[in-house]
Amino acid sequence: MEFLIIFLGLIVDRVTKIWALSSLQETNGVILIKDIFKLEYLENRGAAFGILQNKLILLALVTLLVIAGMIYYIIKYRPKSKFLRISFALIISGALGNLYDRLFYKYVVDFILLHYKEIYYFPTFNIADSLVVVGTLILAISIVKDEI
Repeated sequence: MEFLIIFLGLIVDRVTKIWALSSLQETNGVILIKDIFKLEYLENRGAAFGILQNKLILLALVTLLVIAGMIYYIIKYRPKSKFLRISFALIISGALGNLYDRLFYKYVVDFILLHYKEIYYFPTFNIADSLVVVGTLILAISIVKDEI
């Protein structure tokens, strides 16, 4: 089950990023909900919220270590908690999606922009980022519920 989630997450991430590269790169973006939700191309050369700009090798190495550790844990311990297995699979999938971008483009393709008018802008993100965040939330809930 975990490897299917990883595979499907990667496919959705790649397809949406390929679309963003081909459809959004030379535009001002696509407004989906005025003053709230827009698809707009951005090249992120850092990590979450733009930190660690231009630290490609460091970010790639940390990502590889996290992915390897999670895969090792899943294979070796076969955790009984479905939530834990799903959370790891989502995190791995998102991490692999952004790692792919870093290795092949030297930046991560971001394109989802949430904002409130011109007052507040949440940092632009992508499907891989969403997979990592949702996986981390599920992991946190698993830890709180003591299902590890």
